[in-house]
Amino acid sequence: MKQRILPTLTGITGAHEVTAGLRRQLVDCWIGVTNAGGAAGFPFPPVLESDVGPAVDDILGRLAPARCRLVTASFGEELAGWVVLQRDPFRLVAHWGTVHHLQTRPEVRGRGVGSTLMRELRTVARDELGLEQLRLAARGGEGLEHFYGRLGWREAGRWPDALRFAPGDTRDEVLMLLDPL
Repeated sequence: MKQRILPTLTGITGAHEVTAGLRRQLVDCWIGVTNAGGAAGFPFPPVLESDVGPAVDDILGRLAPARCRLVTASFGEELAGWVVLQRDPFRLVAHWGTVHHLQTRPEVRGRGVGSTLMRELRTVARDELGLEQLRLAARGGEGLEHFYGRLGWREAGRWPDALRFAPGDTRDEVLMLLDPL
């Protein structure tokens, strides 16, 4: 049986930790995922660097050790995927975090990158941030509920017909929860 080689994971807590090369790879990954039809925050491909670059910069600007983390997965020097975990600053809901922008480069799909990132994010949330639950919203009709379900997530609700991509292409937004961590 062939042994699966797992990616190297890196937790990033501040923009100062992101080199120009890593920023470029984050942008390129997001462009590749979106233009391949992935549900990654830009619903209307094609996208360009001028679309994605400012969104990456916004995420990097929000990174903070106690509030917002970026986790990357790499094979050697090549970025394979990334995900963001954000804690709400309001005390009433500071015990939970929200997962944003899980994405893996299309050419490395099927190698366990997304699952590895999500397992690491769970550990970071519990052990480093002291969170008790995680939430995310996923685009319906993509099979994402099954992917997250295999990792212990459960559907907590839906916003029916929340996302309209084109006439005749309206999807639910699926709300998912991981609790306890």
